[in-house]
Order: sequence, then C-alpha cells, then structure tokens
Amino acid sequence: MDARTTLPLPDTCDTAPRAEFLRGLRAAVPVMIGFIPFALVLGAQAAQKGLSVLEVPLMTGLNFAGGSEFAAVELWTSPPHIALIVPTPPRVNSRHLRMGPSLAPLLQHLPRRRVLPALFFMCDESWAMGVADARRRALGFSLAYYLGVSAGLYTVWVACTALGAIVGPLLGDIHAYGFDMAFPAVFLVLLRGMWQGMKAARPWLVSLVVAAATYLTRIVGFLALRNRTLGKRAVTVMEAAPGCVLISVIAPDFVADKPADLAAILSDIKAVQAGEEERLRYRAMRTA
Repeated sequence: MDARTTLPLPDTCDTAPRAEFLRGLRAAVPVMIGFIPFALVLGAQAAQKGLSVLEVPLMTGLNFAGGSEFAAVELWTSPPHIALIVPTPPRVNSRHLRMGPSLAPLLQHLPRRRVLPALFFMCDESWAMGVADARRRALGFSLAYYLGVSAGLYTVWVACTALGAIVGPLLGDIHAYGFDMAFPAVFLVLLRGMWQGMKAARPWLVSLVVAAATYLTRIVGFLALRNRTLGKRAVTVMEAAPGCVLISVIAPDFVADKPADLAAILSDIKAVQAGEEERLRYRAMRTA
C-alpha cells in the first residue's frame, strides 16, 4: 500500500508553525539540561587536546553528533593522525543512514529545500522526539515541532561545548563531578518517550542482554586474570583473541560478491595502517 494513503500529510501538524516550534522547544528543555554536562566534558577534553575556544564550537556546530566528536577527540594527537581520525566519525554516525530513511515517509510531501536543511540538525534525540511525538498524537510528523527541538538542542550543545573549552582547564578533572551520568540519563528519558509496551520492546531487551553480557564478561575476565602471571602461550592466545573476533565478523564480506564492500574494507585497512605508521613515526620523533 502506498505510504501516502496511510500517513497524514506532515503539513497537517504545522497549521500553526510558531506554536508547534515553541512546543518542541519546551519539550526539549529536559534533554537540553541533560546535554549541558557532557557538552562541558567534551569541550574540556577537546581543550586539553589542544583545540582552541573557536575550534571546539566550529567542530560541534558543523558535525553535531556527540558520539563521533568524543571519538575524534579521544584519537586526537599533536600532530593528528589524519588517516585514522577522518574515517572514524562517518563510522560512528552511520546509524543516521537508517534514521534518515525512517523519516522519509513522514516528510515525502515536503520540498527538498525544506527537508535537507532540517535533516542537518537531526541527532538521536531530535529524531526520537519527533517520531515519538508523531506516534503519540497520530497526526503525522510535525516539522515545526522537530525544528523547535533541534534548535534548542543544537544551541545548547554548541554553546556548552564552547563553555567547556573555556572553563574545563579551570575545573581540572571534570569527570570527578559525575557529569558522565548525564549521557545515559538522556537516553533513558528518550526510551521512556518511545515506550509502546513490552512486545514492542523485545529488541531493546535483546540489546540490553547482549550489552550486559559483554560488559560482565569483560569484568569477569579482569577479576579472573588480575595479579596472575600468564605463560607465554597464554599471552599469545589472549593477544590474538580480539583480532580473531574481528576477523569472524568481517569474514563474510570477503566472500560476498560485492566489489564496493571489498573496496571499503581495503580502504579501511589502508587507513588504519597509515595511521599506525604515522603514530610510530611520531613516537620515534619524540624519543629521538
């Protein structure tokens, strides 16, 4: 069945764009508050890696994806490993390749000149709140509501990362203040807004179990092996295990008849190799 016959027109929710925009802005206030702590953390970390007060908001304003920004800052060195850092944000942000198409049926009646700029401001939180609002009200996707949410989140994120770059060096270890807990708290709030009952939440349960098993396995391994001296053979096996796991994950792609996938894998290998070579050269220069 054509999606246009089953979904309301997006414009039906935007008969009062200003009111819808303000409604989205108000709804985003709790998430905006949650943004503040880990935006400060990111700004402080970026400043400690040598980014200036102007460079930090430039990065967060043009990218606007916290996970990839944390990853890039974590990998940042002086001089930076460009071949290693550049491919990382696209990988972390690849989830947007699924989030964007999920909005396509809801935005199909709008011209691209309105849709494309709006999608620039899409993040996990604005996407989740926009979709949850459409489901809850059963009136279709409100673009003005989504833009209100996005405007609030974008402004707070960019401003507070810049503030973190300014005050971070004065506060010292910002993790000591417990700001890291803001990140899971925000996502718990988003999950509450998307809750549709236990049956619909089964994929969430599977993800929770897998994540918990992975985390607990790591802790059990640490507790079992701490303060113990392993033999040479055991050390060799432990060092090879992560590589074996990764190979088992990507092995099907090597036998698949997809030239584009093979080319992507080879380019990633070359990028990692170049990054490692640059890291070793930099280390040699510092020790010389």
